[in-house]
Amino acid sequence: MTPEQCPVTRTLTLVGSRWTPLVIYHLHAGTHRYGELQRALPGISPKTLADRLHVLERHGLLTRTVYPDKPPRVEYTLTPSGHRLGNILDSVADWAAEPDVTI
Repeated sequence: MTPEQCPVTRTLTLVGSRWTPLVIYHLHAGTHRYGELQRALPGISPKTLADRLHVLERHGLLTRTVYPDKPPRVEYTLTPSGHRLGNILDSVADWAAEPDVTI
C-alpha cells in the first residue's frame, strides 16, 4: 500500500495541521459563526481560520451557509462525515484526560 492509499496517512494529511482538529472539535458542539470560532480559538489568525474552514468545506466535512442579511451572516456546520470525525476527536480528548496518560 502506498502512503496515498493508507487511510491513516490520508486522514492525517487533512487533520494534521495545528488548527483543523480544534475547528472540528468546536463545530462538533454545534453551528458557529466565523467570529464565534475566532473567539473560541485564541491565537488563530483570520487567514488561517478562513483557510481551515475552506479546506474542511472542500473535503465535505462542513457546510457554509450565507444569509442575505446586512451585513451578511455566515454560519458553519459539520456534515454527517464531519460529525463522525468530531466523535473521534471527542474520544481522543477523553483518552487525553485519563489520569494515566502523560502528554
